[in-house]
Amino acid sequence: MSVKVMLADDHVMMREGIRQLLEFDGSIEVVDEANDGEECIERLKVSKPQVLLLDINMPKKNGVEVLEAIKKLKLNVKVLILTVHKEVEYLIKAVDIGVDGYILKDSESAELKKAINTIMEGETYITPELIPAFNNRLMARDADKDKIDLLTSRELEVLIQVANGMFNKEIADTLKISERTVKNHIANIFKKIEVSDRTQAAVFAIKNDIIKLF
Repeated sequence: MSVKVMLADDHVMMREGIRQLLEFDGSIEVVDEANDGEECIERLKVSKPQVLLLDINMPKKNGVEVLEAIKKLKLNVKVLILTVHKEVEYLIKAVDIGVDGYILKDSESAELKKAINTIMEGETYITPELIPAFNNRLMARDADKDKIDLLTSRELEVLIQVANGMFNKEIADTLKISERTVKNHIANIFKKIEVSDRTQAAVFAIKNDIIKLF
């Protein structure tokens, strides 16, 4: 029995190429396609594929938002992200949400089919090229979590304001504390998270989802 797959990518030629690669030997059947994130979610409910090949960069809802919706709606489908993004932060985010696999668009067709078969067996597949950076980032994130745990609730509030680009006086006015107190909090924050300036503190906050860019 062939594996039923749905393709979600806003480039028609990309979908056509992937369809041809997947259906070549008859072990995989592409049962549906979607051109954007919202259409993807609606088509999933109708087509009920076993595997969704999901691009990250799509209109209306991006791949991460689609993955979040799939988990929220509890749709019974394995999700394999197929993307050009080699930045490990995308992979980390997808894994945190619960993706089943992550593969790059420049991978060979044999690897794509291997990824599909792997997640169908209940295992996670990550393209080998990204595994070293992924493991390093996980270890770094564990270390960052220990640093975050050292921060008081007030220090977290101040860090958020710093990461949002606010000056000391603005932070003081927002939190209804003195500028001197703000300066003391910032000094303690820098020491605990091991950074030396506001830019590094902002990067730390963004990297660890203390604030969101969007």
